[in-house]
Amino acid sequence: MAAAPHHLLYEFAKAALIKIFAFPYATVCDMYCNGGADTEKWADAQAGRYIGIDASASAVSSDDRELWENKWKPFTTEFIELNPSADDFEARLQEKGIQADIVCCMQNLQLCFESEEHAKKLLNNVSSLLKPGGYFFGIIPDSSTIWTKYQKNVEASHNKGLKVVPNSIRSDNYTITFEIEEEKFPFFGKKYQLKFANEAMFENHCLVHFPSLMRLAREAGLEYVEIQNLTEFYDDNRTQFAPMLGSCGANLVDPRGKLIARSYDILGLYSTFVFQKPDPDAIPPAVTPDPDEVVCSSLPNSTRFLFTVSVVTIS
Repeated sequence: MAAAPHHLLYEFAKAALIKIFAFPYATVCDMYCNGGADTEKWADAQAGRYIGIDASASAVSSDDRELWENKWKPFTTEFIELNPSADDFEARLQEKGIQADIVCCMQNLQLCFESEEHAKKLLNNVSSLLKPGGYFFGIIPDSSTIWTKYQKNVEASHNKGLKVVPNSIRSDNYTITFEIEEEKFPFFGKKYQLKFANEAMFENHCLVHFPSLMRLAREAGLEYVEIQNLTEFYDDNRTQFAPMLGSCGANLVDPRGKLIARSYDILGLYSTFVFQKPDPDAIPPAVTPDPDEVVCSSLPNSTRFLFTVSVVTIS
């Protein structure tokens, strides 16, 4: 049975991010690793050490670990059973001396936004694992896009004179249902369920308040680099990634490599995020860049990407 379009698009987005940030022999820490679901992607990127951290990481058998290590030398794996948003990594992992070049969180960061305490714990744990100069990146729901769609539904209901505020967003590709009907976006704990077309199961998520994410990251010692909708991320890098997405075997792009409407609708639900742990020994640039445009020329694979820095304020 062919994979559903949303699965293919999400896997593509993860692979594209890894392709940008990975470099040979890097030490990678994967938060909420889901049993090492992305291990093959990191192996293809020639990572030197992979550390998967999850509340249920012990479910991965020792036989699986040995198979990975034998197949992808010198790619070594280690799985640690800790909850990234509840446990204190600095105290629990001190003896391991982990210094990661990269920390990623491709899924579940949004669940940490059930409370400020959980989000703060996750970001402090990330900072404790990263080397100076290292990157923290991943994928989160694009709460700005989702909330804008929801507000349009609310406004339409008011214009029709309806007294009941809708609690859902619908398209041909998905349905989003909020747990509580309300018109204000709380910074934490805004829960919703996402169900894709032709899927029996739904996913539980929380909206991520971007300014709060940036504030907590800064307090944890991480500098904001970028938050970008996945449709914009794809368009900015289409020359590089169109063949990659086109090879997925599904009708996701047109002959010119542009996203078709269904792909655009699904990818638009998500954003990339990038933070960096400052390196006090790094040589500052000779020229101060335009504050609206930051060229990240120090990315590990030496590829230059133009990141437009935008702060989304959601009230």
